[in-house]
Amino acid sequence: MTQPFQLSLAPRQLSQTINPWSWSFGDFSLFTVNLGQSRSPEVEARVLDEVGSYGRQIGRISEALLVLVDWAEKQPDGPSSPAFQALRDQVAHVALIKKAVETEKAG
Repeated sequence: MTQPFQLSLAPRQLSQTINPWSWSFGDFSLFTVNLGQSRSPEVEARVLDEVGSYGRQIGRISEALLVLVDWAEKQPDGPSSPAFQALRDQVAHVALIKKAVETEKAG
């Protein structure tokens, strides 16, 4: 008796283990920060690690700008600009948010 023609397009038992984790766990985190279209992602990563977060860097720049703005406005013919007040308002708003977060953590 001849065997009927059989064509098997898949194995009899088909299973695949899907592992969402990387083998090295090198990039394991709950959040991912996309550095965007950087010319040198290695430099950006080191700056974030060794210098400080973007928020910390912007905070320090803002503090330095406020010193310069205060100095400029005290000059005899010092400039005045709505941008100066907008900067002060932003820095004050950030300070309020920081204080609120600290209060929430403590309470």
